[in-house]
Amino acid sequence: MAEVTKTDTVTKKWYVVRAISGQEKKVKQYIEVEISRLKLGDHVSQVLIPTEKIIQIRNGKKTTKERSFYPGYVLIEANLSGEIPHIIKNITGVIGFLGETKRGEPVPMRLSEVNRILGKVDELTESEGTVSTNYTVGESVKVINGPFNGFNGIIEEVMEDKKKIKVTVKIFGRKTPVELNFGEVEKE
Repeated sequence: MAEVTKTDTVTKKWYVVRAISGQEKKVKQYIEVEISRLKLGDHVSQVLIPTEKIIQIRNGKKTTKERSFYPGYVLIEANLSGEIPHIIKNITGVIGFLGETKRGEPVPMRLSEVNRILGKVDELTESEGTVSTNYTVGESVKVINGPFNGFNGIIEEVMEDKKKIKVTVKIFGRKTPVELNFGEVEKE
């Protein structure tokens, strides 16, 4: 009879670590340093901060910023056995685990949630970013670029999908609707 050997397969699940808002990157770095220092790479495989790229237009210039998709949260893929939850909770900037039970047991995320979040992260990584506008209908704007440079107008329609706005501009005493890119206007 052949002897059956049991392989030690460690199943890892995704958990949400609550961190001090604004310090997610530091918390991620501290967790990674602590995991490598204690040689726990077998138990914690990934530390992830879901972020999105935002393109902001300021003074007619495009700037790209990275913003945390879920402020105050860091995702980790881990097998939280033994002292590992305690080690992670004691890292600077960590508040605890999301959904902890009264005994302090971290609750893993459902697979559907993980796939949705990771799918969103991949989608945001592939896209070149979204333009942050904050434009609202009825708001007064100044045209800073293009043939209507220097004119003021009122926003009639915001077309997020086309990254354009429809503005009514007074030209020679007549109100004229003009379609402009987000980068061609700024708030007054």
